[in-house]
Amino acid sequence: MGEVSTIGLDLAKSVFQAHGADASGAVLFRKKLRRHQVLAFFSSQPPCTVAMEACASSHHWAREISRLGHAVRLIPPAYVKPFVKRQKNDAADAEAICEAAQRPTMRFVAPKSDGAQASALVFRARDLLVKQRTQIINALRGHLAEFGIVVAKGPAHVSKLAQAVENSDEPVPELARPILQMLIETLHRLDEQIARLDREVAQRAKEDETARRLMTIPGVGPVTAVALAALAPPAETFKRGRDFAAWVGLTPLQHSTGGKQKLGATSKMGERTLRRLLIIGANSVLLGAARNGVPAGSWLSRMLARKPPMLVRVALANKMARIVWALLARGEVYRAPAVGA
Repeated sequence: MGEVSTIGLDLAKSVFQAHGADASGAVLFRKKLRRHQVLAFFSSQPPCTVAMEACASSHHWAREISRLGHAVRLIPPAYVKPFVKRQKNDAADAEAICEAAQRPTMRFVAPKSDGAQASALVFRARDLLVKQRTQIINALRGHLAEFGIVVAKGPAHVSKLAQAVENSDEPVPELARPILQMLIETLHRLDEQIARLDREVAQRAKEDETARRLMTIPGVGPVTAVALAALAPPAETFKRGRDFAAWVGLTPLQHSTGGKQKLGATSKMGERTLRRLLIIGANSVLLGAARNGVPAGSWLSRMLARKPPMLVRVALANKMARIVWALLARGEVYRAPAVGA
């Protein structure tokens, strides 16, 4: 029996499953571990490769196990699934993780430090609060519509909703007013909390040198710049800007065969927060172009002349992602390209 070379670990809340194999792929052990046994088990193993799916708590365990001298590899779950044989259970998942980690062309996720995860928390919290605000606004619009009061969509029209609830002349039953007022008070609290998070992001943008460089890109503001600095993997993870744009999910899906290239919609893979922010930034650039005009002969003017607006937004977001990677990789600031005559 050979020495353990790779251990596949299927993560869980309480009961973990480990699958050990030697360099040839032969199975050495299959072991079930309780949560408190995991670190003790790996401390007793010789230094080897420990593979896990990049899922909830994986970065925490990657940090803990790497401190014991092991090389930790995180694999996207979609890349592990093809290696699961027939039935799905914890033992089969751990075996599939182990086998996937031994493939020479496998792609891995860079483990994050606790500081990087803490930096990303502000965006997770902000997204959650914005979603809750949207839910309450939609609920208010729906409830008031039942009483014949119709208000346009969007946070800009929230004041009209509040006025309709507070105005005694509006046809809102008195039994419903206290409940609707409660929703409005919750909405105001959410607005205050979101504003606090926005101030926190703006402060981080001033203090972070990388974020300041990224803000030189047209369409990249403080929120997007800080999000890129906190959520994007190290630039050396990717060989070129296109790889980073593909990771964000701004490249088209391929359905090509027989030498025929067939491209579909954007893949929407990777970090959706960054993808959404880049598209919003691209939209702001297009709105500015509509007001101020576009230099004749520029890439943007050529795209606007022959492509639909939504396609131009995504294409510009793709271009912005490539520029972001170049700035991260080279430590430079954005320089606008010269427009030919």
